[in-house]
Amino acid sequence: MSLSIRLTINGAPRDIELNDARVTLLDLLRERLAMPGTKKGCDRGQCGACTVLLNGRRVNSCLTLAATLDGAEVMTIEGLADGDRLHPVQAAFIDHDGFQCGYCTPGQIMSAVGLISEGRAGDDPDRIREGMSGNICRCAAYHGITLAVQDATRRMAETDRETAA
Repeated sequence: MSLSIRLTINGAPRDIELNDARVTLLDLLRERLAMPGTKKGCDRGQCGACTVLLNGRRVNSCLTLAATLDGAEVMTIEGLADGDRLHPVQAAFIDHDGFQCGYCTPGQIMSAVGLISEGRAGDDPDRIREGMSGNICRCAAYHGITLAVQDATRRMAETDRETAA
């Protein structure tokens, strides 16, 4: 039995036929839609490598059934940059060495974008670490990640102030 769903992925509407109602959002993105930026780490919702934004909220895509998402908006790492212009969080991760091997980086970045947009990042390193605690970095680049989230929070606040003026 197949199921039809409509998703908006990175701003583009997509009509998708699912032949299996058990397919996860992670597998749909990677295997069917050729978006390999979202990583499969533990496949149990414990590492955060598969973090995407679903209707603006952070989710582990490995635990999210695609069949439940009809009408939803999904943002992946592939949708953050505007052409060659990096998203402020991506730029801050580069500037502060917020990665080493890079495997967890897409999930870390998507989680940071969500944390900042939720208004939960602030400038307090402890608060940032707590807010990012669902994302594991096996290389232990946590110091650079925390600095990147602090910097990106400031950059995005400055951009918002300039836009409002």
